Amino acid sequence: MRAGHSIRARLLLGAAVVLLAFLTGAGLAVQRANAESVQAAYFGRLHSTIYLLLAAAELDAGGALVMPPEFSEPRLSLPGSGLYAGIYNLLLGAQWQSASTLGRQLPFRRSLQPGQWRDETVDGAGGSFLSVSYAVTWKASVREAPLVLTVLEDRAAFDREVGAFTRTLWLWLGGTAVLLLLAQLWLLRWGLAPLRQVASEIRRIEMGEQSRIEGRYPSEISGLTDNLNALIQQERVRQTRQRDALSFLAHSLKTPLAVLRSALAEPAQLPTTVAQQVSRMDDIVQHQLGRAIAGGAARFAPPLLLAPILQRIRDALAKVYAEKDLDFSVECPPDLAWRIDEGDLFEMLGNLLDNAAKWARNRVGAQVWREAGRLCICIEDDGPGFSDTESVLRLHVRGDERVPGHGVGLAVVSDLVASHQGELKLSRGGMGGGRVDIVLPVP
Repeated sequence: MRAGHSIRARLLLGAAVVLLAFLTGAGLAVQRANAESVQAAYFGRLHSTIYLLLAAAELDAGGALVMPPEFSEPRLSLPGSGLYAGIYNLLLGAQWQSASTLGRQLPFRRSLQPGQWRDETVDGAGGSFLSVSYAVTWKASVREAPLVLTVLEDRAAFDREVGAFTRTLWLWLGGTAVLLLLAQLWLLRWGLAPLRQVASEIRRIEMGEQSRIEGRYPSEISGLTDNLNALIQQERVRQTRQRDALSFLAHSLKTPLAVLRSALAEPAQLPTTVAQQVSRMDDIVQHQLGRAIAGGAARFAPPLLLAPILQRIRDALAKVYAEKDLDFSVECPPDLAWRIDEGDLFEMLGNLLDNAAKWARNRVGAQVWREAGRLCICIEDDGPGFSDTESVLRLHVRGDERVPGHGVGLAVVSDLVASHQGELKLSRGGMGGGRVDIVLPVP
């Protein structure tokens, strides 16, 4: 699987790059620190050899340098030992060299400021050397001579020691990198196991083996699984509602169709019967379609400003009932927003305000506010009020047959409120007429 299509591959690649960069930087830093430390130790030994030469140096009557045949450092007396010493007498232009330099041309320093030390790496015909030089004006009785002392050590031993450490260092760092990458791979597999489990559960849901995500997951993805379950549940409720609506529709249409069929035997009554039953069938279709398209809890709907919706409904109804010259009062905070499907809100508020306008004599009031995290809606009028607060919520039940309508509006609102897990209450309002209270919980 390509890295761009796998979280685990991306994380593993990123961790590998960071780990290798860190180990490489750390390895180079340790390697350099070791080389400098070993070099300092070599230079320290060469400084000690300079002091050894100074302790052994003497001047004869002519100012010439006199050195003992042997030293406490045996390598100075052993030809080709790798440690070489030379003292240059600036006054006489003479060069003394240790026995270890036999047959070799070595890059001894011949000039240096008195009292100055010089630690360096020099190259000569015999190879590469670590070099320490010191200039001093040597005095013995009344005699003195400017001397430049130089001690060379073959760099091969230094390179071997540093090389052995470098190989060991990178071998261990390489092994550590492999172990850390394997540990990272295991940690990623363990850490991403919940995602694999979610994917497995979703596949089982697709295959019909389970109905929802059932596992317990870490807090980082529990919100995702909860939302998926809510989405699945919402979709199943919608499908069930649509299936039930079609079933109810088919069942409800049987009676009007039977009446129409029987009316064929009475031609004189046929037009009237057809008009009545067609109107009834239209009401049934409207009600069942309303139930079928009810959005239900709108957990995934964007927040919708309620004040503009109320204003649009009020303006439309003011034109419809212009002959009644109704006083519509609407109270809603301009910034109040709620997660609800716009169609559901129009259906709910439109039916309630339309019903109130039908019954009202002069006034219709609407209030919408938020209280304790819930959405509260109150619609009231100054009409006669509800004579029966239960039966009017059923299909085709009207408070007064003289008022136009088919008894569908409040039944649709009741279904919509139920689909949002809300509460609907009918009572007598402060205006003296009917009052409808709706409380919707947070989606």
